Amino acid sequence: EKRFEGLSWDDKTRLLGMLRDAGVLWLQMTGGEALVDPQFAAAYECAHQLGLMVQVSTNGTQLHKERILDLFTRYRPYRLTVSLYGATAETYEKVTRNRGSYGRVFRGLDAARERGLPVRFSVIVTDDNAHERDAMVKLVEERWGFPYHVYSSMSPTIHGDGDPLVSQAPEYLRPRSVFTGCNAGHTFFHVNPHGIASICKIGRDPSVNLITEGLEALPRLSAIAESLQLRTGGCSGCSKVGSCRTCRPLAKLYQDAGDNRSLYCQHGGYGS
Repeated sequence: EKRFEGLSWDDKTRLLGMLRDAGVLWLQMTGGEALVDPQFAAAYECAHQLGLMVQVSTNGTQLHKERILDLFTRYRPYRLTVSLYGATAETYEKVTRNRGSYGRVFRGLDAARERGLPVRFSVIVTDDNAHERDAMVKLVEERWGFPYHVYSSMSPTIHGDGDPLVSQAPEYLRPRSVFTGCNAGHTFFHVNPHGIASICKIGRDPSVNLITEGLEALPRLSAIAESLQLRTGGCSGCSKVGSCRTCRPLAKLYQDAGDNRSLYCQHGGYGS
């Protein structure tokens, strides 16, 4: 059962102040669905007034509401990233399992375009909507004209749950480029609703608690990042490490989820 949990308002504003003091320039507010948080508008306004470039990731179901449109018009976001799940109501609501979501989202997107908001689409391709992939792209291009990116590769959950993976549309999967490292934990990081900071949204453990330890704990993420990129477990001693396309934290999630190895590993067919 989903529950609203997280920091008190005082700790939320303290955390946002800490991010500003740490030199954060770009802040992505995401979820779940960020806009259903009763304190979203106040937190968004606070971040905006602190001088952060705020990007909001949303499923778009709240965009039709006048108070949300007014908020984004008054405090313009750096970007609104909206996920699109279908080109028809039947398909859209089969994927979202939310009756009426198609109409609400499309009304909100029409209103966002009228107000000139900086929307970018994530066109999400799953097994249930793959037959509408081209129709979704055409809809984005002809109805709204917003930029977009087509996503077809689903990732396991951070808890090692493989449920999202079975929704993939295999015929649309594209190989990732060779992984040569990233700046997670060095130039960017992730913070959960409780103020726990990790190197990214994939590598969540180990972590540091910004609320109890303060900004002094943040530099520890660099060492954590280095340790999480080491090839351990099923990837230890791999002969194809030089051409691997999957970062170590993500590979671990795939392994924990028991997924088809060919989706993330060049060795493909045999056990870990």
